[in-house]
Amino acid sequence: MTDSFLSAMGLDRPETGDDAVVPFTLEKLDTRGRILHLGPSLDAILTRHNYPAPVARLLGEAVVLTALIGSSLKFEGKLILQTQTDGPVNLIVVDFDAPDGMRGYARFDHDMVVKWAEEGRTSPADMLGKGHLAMTIDQGAHTERYQGIVALDGNGLEEVAHTYFLQSEQIPTQVRLAVAQMSMRGDHRPRWRAGGILIQHLPENGMARMADLPGDGNFDNPDTSDTAFEEANGWAEARSMLATVADVELADPEVSPERLLFRLYHETGARVFPAMPLVERCTCSADRIEDMLATNFTDEERGDMAVNGEIEVVCEFCSTAYRFNPNQFNLKH
Repeated sequence: MTDSFLSAMGLDRPETGDDAVVPFTLEKLDTRGRILHLGPSLDAILTRHNYPAPVARLLGEAVVLTALIGSSLKFEGKLILQTQTDGPVNLIVVDFDAPDGMRGYARFDHDMVVKWAEEGRTSPADMLGKGHLAMTIDQGAHTERYQGIVALDGNGLEEVAHTYFLQSEQIPTQVRLAVAQMSMRGDHRPRWRAGGILIQHLPENGMARMADLPGDGNFDNPDTSDTAFEEANGWAEARSMLATVADVELADPEVSPERLLFRLYHETGARVFPAMPLVERCTCSADRIEDMLATNFTDEERGDMAVNGEIEVVCEFCSTAYRFNPNQFNLKH
């Protein structure tokens, strides 16, 4: 491979490490995407609450998926992924605070997790169960929220993401997610890390080379499916190559985003763009919680909350504890 070719593709640069997302295009295949590695940031999110391994793996996938989608936001705002289900992990909330902040939390039934683990039902799809997933885009005050909802019917987050994009935007999308615990020489404990890739068929300048998706994008729906529909050759190739990626390869710290893209798409070329950093960051603050207590509760309710003369509020995301005197609200508000 010549230096000039690598330079033209943007692959002649230092390889991107952990906690960063790399946008890229597969121009000959009419495909765009993003690829990321998460290391210390994800490990902080997953170890803070000492989640059981199956719960941590599912939450990790949710963080990766939210970061892949949220990193495409072109404005200051927040992407919120939330699941509510009947599975052992009955609630997941992940926030992506554009342009780079991530936080995540999972609520689970400990007894159900133990029981299902004894039965060998520990996959992310098993932990999710049935319910729904909502993705909300919040651009802040004085704007309306956009929300898309998709059913969870015993499927994993990869498949759910495909369904979400087909139904809400009718954009052919493929996602690969991998979360693992890895032991490194010199570390006193295994550390969580992850990798993810999202690709979409989005031809340049809007000149689609593939017919519109049939109906609502559900190829299994006999009422809306189009039997004559054919995938564009470029998209079929991009999708089939992505399907060859193994989980261990995707999460491997030795396989950088640039190196993996070269492995997958060196024959057609992949143009990569500057990496964007990602950080674990909670948006809680004493002022916000104080305003919440002042606005949503009465003096009597705040008095009932106090223990030994203090109201303590612990952030579910970062576990930071905030303490307030119940009498301070009468003085300030």
